[in-house]
Amino acid sequence: MAEEPAAEVVEIPEIEEEETRENLKSEFPLGRIKKIMKIDPEINKINSEALHLVSLSTDLFLQFLTEKSAEAVLEKKRKTIKLEHLRIAAKRHQPTADFLLDSLPMPSSTESNRSGAAAATQKKRSESAVEKPLPVGTRRIDDFFKKSAIQES
Repeated sequence: MAEEPAAEVVEIPEIEEEETRENLKSEFPLGRIKKIMKIDPEINKINSEALHLVSLSTDLFLQFLTEKSAEAVLEKKRKTIKLEHLRIAAKRHQPTADFLLDSLPMPSSTESNRSGAAAATQKKRSESAVEKPLPVGTRRIDDFFKKSAIQES
């Protein structure tokens, strides 16, 4: 009779539980995440495991978004991640675009126009310091927060 070859035994090294926990530690405070989750009126209680998973998911999502934004920065030959780079990263990944793109504000004018736009805005603000007459029967919102002579007595 022919001898059967011995089955090869592969030993899998056991990973210590403490080492795994260190790798799965969230960067966000769990209390803050729990408060944000409880904003939803349908959520009454939050399991600690679910809270931990949401926290880790948030870490992974932000890491992903940062990496994709960094790619956009390198393509544009810039050094700083700005809103426009976040928008580019979100547009390139459809699932992210579906929920995040509507929440991101539209970028303002380009870098070259910013200095001119800032000066124009400052000029408009100084000109608008002169109060314009209000329509009859209306008052400024600031008046609501000012103390009147009746309240001071």
